Amino acid sequence: MPETSSARIGVLLPRDLPIDQLLPYARRADELGFDELWLVEDLGFRSGIAQAGAVLAATERITVGVGILPAGARNAAFSAMEIGTLGQLFPNRFIAGIGHGMPVWMRQIGAWPASPLTLLAEYTTAVRALLRGEAGPAAGRYVNVEGVVLDELPASVPPVLLGVRGPKSLAVAGAVADGVVLAEPAAPPYIAAARGHVRAGAAGHAGTAAAVAAGTTGPNVTTYDVAAVREDAATAIARVRPGLAWIGEPDWAPHLVGLPFAEELARLRQQCSGPDEFATRLPDEWVAELALAGTSAQVRERIADRHEAGATTVVLTPVGDDRLGELERLAEVLPG
Repeated sequence: MPETSSARIGVLLPRDLPIDQLLPYARRADELGFDELWLVEDLGFRSGIAQAGAVLAATERITVGVGILPAGARNAAFSAMEIGTLGQLFPNRFIAGIGHGMPVWMRQIGAWPASPLTLLAEYTTAVRALLRGEAGPAAGRYVNVEGVVLDELPASVPPVLLGVRGPKSLAVAGAVADGVVLAEPAAPPYIAAARGHVRAGAAGHAGTAAAVAAGTTGPNVTTYDVAAVREDAATAIARVRPGLAWIGEPDWAPHLVGLPFAEELARLRQQCSGPDEFATRLPDEWVAELALAGTSAQVRERIADRHEAGATTVVLTPVGDDRLGELERLAEVLPG
């Protein structure tokens, strides 16, 4: 996992963007100078691979990432073929994110395993081996592509990141992947803690332990955060507040590590009747820590804090109905 000194800024392509705006949004993100464009594959919305192919073909230079492709939804060999094909067609412009998938969705399609960690580790190991031109590894508990070889390979293998959040999953990412995708909110303490878990996983893996000990390698860390840029900071904070409605739920606990108000936030969530009330009652100063909202200068500073904590790409998630308009405002934080 090569260490990168670049501080990249990306933007998310919303999952519910009207289809006639999808390619114009991607082209505009490319024109405005965002380094990366990330898209999601959520059950009931749109395919990650199909979107990525269309967006890559419609743009010229921007890197496109899928965060994430659920491991239980596709055969590892066919995922490797899809990732490899995009790598061939668009060299050095595609990043594949793989993850557990949301448990409720994966159970809906009958694809939630008894051991999600085992599946993710086997799956990622197999996909990356195939992309390198190696024969598929020995069959495991869930993944069996033993002896499979891909005849068509990209000259430059696309990075494979794991979209995970808990310490055990982050350690797996360190052992078998090129880095991680951290869902929102990704405040600096969470980024630093997650990076530590990833590096610990890498240190325990025979192929990377020496390099990590020497400090010569480090994970690629892509982070998501809801974002709004306005001349008036209070207006921006009000806009992102609904995007934080679910963070008090137990699954989001890892995101709050290291925050001085983590315990207070958990108590507030218990006091509220539901996500909407919780979002309304969040103090402005908490929202400012948990999102990228404010004036362009304030948001630039918070992006820099995330890079300093170990993020290699900070991805801004627009809010509201006018996504193309929001894209223009978010671009105010780009350098130059």
